[in-house]
Amino acid sequence: MTTLSATERAALLGIARGAILGHLGIAPAPALPSSGPLAEPRGAFVTLHVGAALRGCVGTFRPDGSLARTVASIAVSAAKEDPRFPPLRADEIADLRVAVSVLAAPHRLDDRRAVKVGTHGILVRRGWHRGALLPKVAVEQGWDAETFLSRCCLKAGLPARAWQEAETEVEVFEADEFGEGGEP
Repeated sequence: MTTLSATERAALLGIARGAILGHLGIAPAPALPSSGPLAEPRGAFVTLHVGAALRGCVGTFRPDGSLARTVASIAVSAAKEDPRFPPLRADEIADLRVAVSVLAAPHRLDDRRAVKVGTHGILVRRGWHRGALLPKVAVEQGWDAETFLSRCCLKAGLPARAWQEAETEVEVFEADEFGEGGEP
């Protein structure tokens, strides 16, 4: 997976933050690049924290046009549409930290126990159940591969051991993860 340069990462973080500020009416929406790596179609996740508290995380494996446009769109969705949290308020902006995960296309892993913690994210699907966890989640939580798979199944609304069943699709993906202040 090709990672972005420090300049491209900073620009993408600025686009995410700028889109949120634009949504809240604090600043105009950011201009989006029309060429270069940020203009290529790629999936992404945007994670928002206010202080230490998670306040939104939304992503897509199917880009909405360019990477920059996808990040702008999902940043606003993370700020207002993550059903786990109330919409972000203007008075929270001072404590807002934005993180972006730029995704590689997911692919099937033949040996499900071969998930590489810290390298792979997981996407689990069965019927209408679907769950995804970014690579950094397993590292932050101190999970081994089997716990990571089980937690992804639970997130999808499936039994923890569903990853061991043939009818459950399990894919892995890599992500270029970065955030404001150098935090992923």
